[in-house]
Amino acid sequence: MSWMEKLYQTYEQGIEIDTSKPWPISHFVKTAHIEVVIDGNGNIKKDRITLLSGEDSLTLIPATEASAGRAGAKIAPHPLCDEIGYCASDFPDVVQARSEAYLEQLKTWCLSEYAHPKIQAIYKYLEKQRLWHDLSQAIEFPVMFTNRRGQKIKITADKAFVRWKVEEAGNPCSGTWEDSDLIDKWIEFDKFKNSKIGFCFITGEEVRLIGNHSRFIRNSSDGAKLISSNDGSGYTYRGKFSDNTEACSTGFDVSQKAHNALRWLISRQGFRNGDQVYVSWAVSGKPIPEPLTDTYSLLHDSTEYDLDEVDESSEPEQDAGPDHSRDLGHYFALQLKNYMAGYAAKLSPTEQIIVMGIDSATPGRMGIIYYRELFRDNFLNRLETWHKDFAWHQNYGWDSKAGKKIQFVGVPSPKDISEVAYGHRDDKGELKLDIKLQKATVERLLPCIIDASPIPRDLVESIFRRACNRIGMKKRTYNGKLFEDDWEKTLGIACALFKGYYLRHLTEPKVYQMTLENRTTRDYLYGRLLAIADHLEHQALYLAIENRDTNAAKLMQRFADHPYSTWRNIELSLNSYQTRLRSKNPKLLGYLEKTLDEVYCLFNEEEFIDDKKLSGEFLLGFHCQRQALWDKPKKADPENTDNEHN
Repeated sequence: MSWMEKLYQTYEQGIEIDTSKPWPISHFVKTAHIEVVIDGNGNIKKDRITLLSGEDSLTLIPATEASAGRAGAKIAPHPLCDEIGYCASDFPDVVQARSEAYLEQLKTWCLSEYAHPKIQAIYKYLEKQRLWHDLSQAIEFPVMFTNRRGQKIKITADKAFVRWKVEEAGNPCSGTWEDSDLIDKWIEFDKFKNSKIGFCFITGEEVRLIGNHSRFIRNSSDGAKLISSNDGSGYTYRGKFSDNTEACSTGFDVSQKAHNALRWLISRQGFRNGDQVYVSWAVSGKPIPEPLTDTYSLLHDSTEYDLDEVDESSEPEQDAGPDHSRDLGHYFALQLKNYMAGYAAKLSPTEQIIVMGIDSATPGRMGIIYYRELFRDNFLNRLETWHKDFAWHQNYGWDSKAGKKIQFVGVPSPKDISEVAYGHRDDKGELKLDIKLQKATVERLLPCIIDASPIPRDLVESIFRRACNRIGMKKRTYNGKLFEDDWEKTLGIACALFKGYYLRHLTEPKVYQMTLENRTTRDYLYGRLLAIADHLEHQALYLAIENRDTNAAKLMQRFADHPYSTWRNIELSLNSYQTRLRSKNPKLLGYLEKTLDEVYCLFNEEEFIDDKKLSGEFLLGFHCQRQALWDKPKKADPENTDNEHN
């Protein structure tokens, strides 16, 4: 139960934050549909009855342990704000037991030493049994409610949720959900009413115990619980214990604060992957870097309570790509080191950082799928190692939301890796991916980030095969030109994973640079050959204003399986394109032919004629040679080269 102790400690820190705070105990946030205003004497202001919508409808309400988890036909009224079916005793279809339970509970509160003028005014009005009469004159039922997404929902009269405002002389705070004194009064009254004392396994103290733990952890419709011990007829604890408290007894305040802290953290900084959620935080509440994001987001994007409800065509020209002839690897490493050093300066060496993942197998039960506690240096060093080991040139293509082309040196996010490995685009061009595959992939990648574990080989191979299938990737068309955004993204991610895989997996790790190097391995050199052939044909097609795939692109998958035999076909097809370049851009042709000869000379003859399939190393050679070719000709003869780096 260490996770609950850490969340409890986090709550105590988070409640001191000036911005969004976790919910107070014995409260939760609900969507209200109708606002009723009364004065301090319990007289309604009929002209002030209001239909709510959007963000304004989110309301912090008092709740009992039973009402916070009510469902179906269970009668468990909220103490103050509730549905018309509970609080309007004159409602035509009222269930008498509900109305009586609501009024009796409110009356008990009003007669206690923890009463508040606002609730006394509300009870005084409700005693008149005129709520439905007054509402039906001001509002037409069923109510058409507009939620936060702008969607219109029909709410039946009995389910319409009412919140209260009490306008008192000399008190500018009229909303019951805004009155801190009223909030504190209910917390004290709820504690007074529920005085079951027992041993708390978290704090080691004799305190008020909880029997019904919180739900609504991940979102407003989440019914799954992390802890459940209120099943007296099933096998939650029976067979081992005679009483649920023998299995595990938890203090009410501890459980409420821990669950409230968890959903507060998820709403602020959680990584959502369908129903799967990961969240990382410092117990002190200080900011920390997000471990499940890509390097671009990490380095470049760097009310009183959290009111997250609980409710049962044109595109501008792309800019030229970066200059890869610079030592971007060194620049990136320095930038990343400074970024991590900035966080290290704000966190103490003994700062406790938690990384936690939760998911549910069924609608009612949730489990912790990943949990780690780390100190500052361990967390930051492992995160920095992940971003350095798997860093590569990434080209995500045009981002319509950001309005720019996304290019960076660094690591892709686990979600991007899963999409590239297993996703596909439908006929409309929308990315489709089985959510179970995505969740499983992210779950497998998290230990690679936090624990510095080796990356799974099958994942590397899957993305390698995708990157080789260049011709099978969908293309984006703009101004009559084709752009291979999906393939560019796949290629960059494949190179990043292959580089990191060999850096971590072997006894004697191989270190690959992000710039072109004089490596003489067969696979690397074959990748360079393919890049030169692709560039030569692309430039010839560009000069002839032809917009189609090169032979190197068409044969890339076959080339990866049979490099020697396929290279002969590609080399023979280059003759006509060499002739075209010889007449229109002889300097470029001379440079490309010279580079081709240099690569030939680096081959071992026996390795060159070996036709066995290539490894992912050939993509590194291809990518590095391709980057070098895009940079050097631009400097030598910019007017005769294609300025669109696609």
